[in-house]
Amino acid sequence: MNKNFGSDPYQNLANAIVAQAAQDYLSALKRLKKNSRNRTAMDEAMQLEKFFHSGWYEILTDVDPDYLIRKLREKVAA
Repeated sequence: MNKNFGSDPYQNLANAIVAQAAQDYLSALKRLKKNSRNRTAMDEAMQLEKFFHSGWYEILTDVDPDYLIRKLREKVAA
């Protein structure tokens, strides 16, 4: 599977899935920053981290999951 941006509709869908997961993770982290005891946000963040380390994620993108998680965490901490 070609993992570069382009006109491939399947790759566009894969990119959209990863981008939405990143946005959802960022949202969960922001809610946790406001209230570290927010169980729903914690569960969402943990599920998304699980997704980022899954075989499905590996099929969708070449982006290192730990790099993505670190960058999103840094964005919230700033």
